[in-house]
Amino acid sequence: MKLGIDWQKLPEALKRGPMASLDHVREMDLGGIFFPTVLDMSPTLDPGFLKELRAKADEMGLYLEAGLGKINPYCSAEATELRAAGNGDIMAGLTRMVERAAEIGLHELWISPGNFKGQYPGRLANDRFRTDIDWVDQLAAMEKIMHRLAPVLRAHGSHMNMETHDEITSFEILHLIEAVGEDVTGAVFDTANGLQRGEHPVWAARRLAPHIRQTHIKDAYVARAPGGLDFQGRACGEGIVDFAAILPILAEANPSLNLSLEMAASCDDKPRAANPRQCIEIDDPVWRAAHPDLSAEEYDAYMALVDSYEMRIAEGKIEDWAAYEARNYGYPSYSQQSYRYSEARSYIRRSADHIRRKASEAGIVLEMLQRDLA
Repeated sequence: MKLGIDWQKLPEALKRGPMASLDHVREMDLGGIFFPTVLDMSPTLDPGFLKELRAKADEMGLYLEAGLGKINPYCSAEATELRAAGNGDIMAGLTRMVERAAEIGLHELWISPGNFKGQYPGRLANDRFRTDIDWVDQLAAMEKIMHRLAPVLRAHGSHMNMETHDEITSFEILHLIEAVGEDVTGAVFDTANGLQRGEHPVWAARRLAPHIRQTHIKDAYVARAPGGLDFQGRACGEGIVDFAAILPILAEANPSLNLSLEMAASCDDKPRAANPRQCIEIDDPVWRAAHPDLSAEEYDAYMALVDSYEMRIAEGKIEDWAAYEARNYGYPSYSQQSYRYSEARSYIRRSADHIRRKASEAGIVLEMLQRDLA
């Protein structure tokens, strides 16, 4: 197993570009990059550039992963790059990405069921709760797209792996895998997103374990607040997720799995907006009715996790929501000193250190670049 990072969350990713980002990742002592889509590696899907990028990653001992993007056709208007990749034909664009990825040996490809819209409060930030189209119809449409894409994936020995994104439950992902076929589908396990669906991270990991082919490793603050529960991204080890329990589940199911850190983009790369608090409306009847697979037993285990975390907050071991939100999560590069000790860099290092420590305690070997970057 290797520990790397999602490209979109790597500071200065767009400024440096994919090739220089490999140098950045190696300098930060991480093991690879998860590019959200093949288009993030090359917007034109240039086969020559993609081969050069893969060759450089191999030479540096870094992994590369990528994806196809959002496959919910009701969100297509929000992902114009997919239509552009196929010169107006979305399925042709997805097919080209599968083919280009396979040419450089990338066969595990991330897909996602929607777009999170943080400018809206509560459940309306999720496509699951759209009022113009029911979620069950969105799932049916995604299944249809996956069936249409399946032949090209089979031809190249590739998988489209659905992320446990903000909108979808692990139960629904399992249904899609069963419906479309395990030979072309899998899961991207995001260790924190399931919390927004009321799922216990350890329970979700066990459910999905045989199908997990890619990961997003992150942590989150979850505690009671007006309207339900506050959700806020945190560095690994400073949130509610029990990595000591999850990492052995992942390692046993897939010993070659890459662990890709995903955290908030630095404020210098993506300035923060004054968004509403990201509330999980777990006690709302409409929210509860939209989660028919959530058992009473798992709900109780989830709330016990919240209770335990709230004790850590009350004891002052964890910053509350407001204090953390006020932080300047920056990544200044005007001096070597600020570069090394920026908040963004510290966030990544704390997360990486925590995952490595929990992996080591569990007897899991993570491949590392043997360099000291104090």
